[in-house]
Parts: sequence; structure tokens; C-alpha cells
Amino acid sequence: MAVKKTVLIVDDDPDLREALAEQFGFEDEFEVMTADAAKPGMEMARGERVDVIILDVGLPDMDGRDACAALREADVVTPIILLTAQSGDEDHVRGLRSGADDFLAKPISFAVLLERVHNQLRRHEQSEDAELAVGPYLFRPAMKLLIAEGDRKIRLTEKETNILKYLYRAGGEPISREELLDKVWGYHREANTHTLETHVYRLRQKIEPDPSKARLLLTEAGGYRLQMG
Repeated sequence: MAVKKTVLIVDDDPDLREALAEQFGFEDEFEVMTADAAKPGMEMARGERVDVIILDVGLPDMDGRDACAALREADVVTPIILLTAQSGDEDHVRGLRSGADDFLAKPISFAVLLERVHNQLRRHEQSEDAELAVGPYLFRPAMKLLIAEGDRKIRLTEKETNILKYLYRAGGEPISREELLDKVWGYHREANTHTLETHVYRLRQKIEPDPSKARLLLTEAGGYRLQMG
């Protein structure tokens, strides 16, 4: 089962906020958090595990674009989609300059918003800024790093990082040893299945509480898969 993505909706319109929360709630892949103003929304974005932020521009305590810029200054890399009642080019440009990833004018179509959310999640997972939930860890592929409870850091090698990243993107589906070798080492490689098994063994030593009874990086017939839920 894939890990659910958390959507944070920050909007002071209670009807719209509740409607969006309800609609995202109907989608099995999402969990929803809400805030009715910029400051509590920013606190959630900084302190909670959030995968995408839907941020209204016209908030009572702060312009949503200023809130977006402040989050970027605080090193929050989560994708942000701005919602606005205005649709002019100048407003659009100002929103993007604040660090937003996308921009949607009201009234909004939930189908369009959902597609924008999916697009931003896909782009973020493939970006250098990606922060991915892998079991109990926060996985930062660009830094070759896993962060465990208590902010404990686990350093990974490049190959360990690429193995985890490829298995994560498979969404819990098993991947054959041959495919992993091709994707991680490349077609023109000298590595063999023993090389892969050695790297998997070392990776399990780092991430499994009991490496002899793997619960996260699992062996499947002919390959491996990542336990996603």
C-alpha cells in the first residue's frame, strides 16, 4: 500500500476550505490538514510532514504570496499551489516570484486542482529537493541521507541512494535484480547480482532494526521491493 500524501489547505473561506478537505478526503491517496490563516498554516508547514500546500492569496493575517516567500526563506521545499480571486498576468508573475510552484484562479475546478497536485507531487519526487517518506525515515536523495527519529542522520552511498530511490518510485511493486542493476549501474556495467546483493545487505544494516528479518527492504522472487505502508 502506497504511503498517503498529506495536503495542507490554507484558506480563510470556511465553505471552500471544508469542501476541498472533503473532496481530497474522498481520494484514498491523501490525508488532509487545514488552517484558516497564514500564520497557523506556516507553523504546520514548518513543523509537520506535508507533501503539498494549497495556499490562498487573500488571507486575513498575511498576503499568501508573502507567506509563500517566508516559507521558502525558511527552507520549506514543499510544493506550493497559490489560489487567488485575481487572474491578471501581473498577479500571476508576483505569485511565481514568491516561490510558488503553481497558480490557480478562483473559482476553481477540483478536477483541475487535483491534476495540478498530482503534477507537483511527481515533479517534486524527481527533483533535487525531494523529501520522501520511507518507512520511519525522511529520505533526502540529493543529500544521500535518511533522517530517523530524534533527527538521527544515516549517511548513504550513491548506489544505496539510487537503489532506495528506484524502489520508492516503483510504489511498492517488486523490481527484478536485473532491472535494478540496469537502472543503478547502467547497461555498460561490470556489476553482477552479487554486487547488488552486497549493496542491499549493507543498506539493510543501516535501515532495518533487525537486518535478518527485513521489514522495509523486502526480498521478492527474483528481486526486491520497498514496503510502502
